[in-house]
Amino acid sequence: MYRILLLDDDKELCDLLTEYLRPEGFEIIVAHDGDEGLEAALSSPLDLLLLDVMLPGKNGFDVLRELRVKSPVPVLMLTAKGDEIDRIVGLELGADDYLPKPFNPRELLARIRAVLRRGERPEPSASERLISGDIEMDLGARTVRVGRKEAELTSVEFKLLEALMRAPGKVVSRDKLSLASLDRTLGPFERSLDVHVSNLRRKLGPSDDGTPRIRTVRSEGYLLSCAAIR
Repeated sequence: MYRILLLDDDKELCDLLTEYLRPEGFEIIVAHDGDEGLEAALSSPLDLLLLDVMLPGKNGFDVLRELRVKSPVPVLMLTAKGDEIDRIVGLELGADDYLPKPFNPRELLARIRAVLRRGERPEPSASERLISGDIEMDLGARTVRVGRKEAELTSVEFKLLEALMRAPGKVVSRDKLSLASLDRTLGPFERSLDVHVSNLRRKLGPSDDGTPRIRTVRSEGYLLSCAAIR
């Protein structure tokens, strides 16, 4: 059974979502303010945090910022409908995905399952490694090293890098990258994938010659610029 923390100050919404999600096999913990929610997120094992932006005490961004210092738990942010800035800020701070309010509970359930699938570890026997220049990805251990340093990636960033490393030197379309990393297609004008790519670029750092490791190919997608060896 997956354990989900629902952090939202709308108590009626929390009750409705709890009634909807529990029969689907989820254990739901509820908190209604930022301080209480952050403490719960750091003190108990979780599989997912459903995080509202507008909260009493610490707001959702503050909670996410402090959480990411200590925990890689997947985060699905609940944002105001049409407020693109909140979505971009949430993704830049390390959220895995977002869903604007109001939303259909069935869509929320689909997003939850997609985020959880991305975080599932492969079987211990999986020992495949991908190497591209000085980047080494261990798919079994779910680790990434750049040179001698380990890169701390979210599950979305890990899947995104894996898709690029499986096609070194080739353009991978935005739609293909979205399906690989977000487990869904992109909506019209949606920028979530671009923010995840930007975060991944920052964590990988530039190549030795100072150029970005991941190149943008306008109107097509992205390309990992260094050659790979299996």
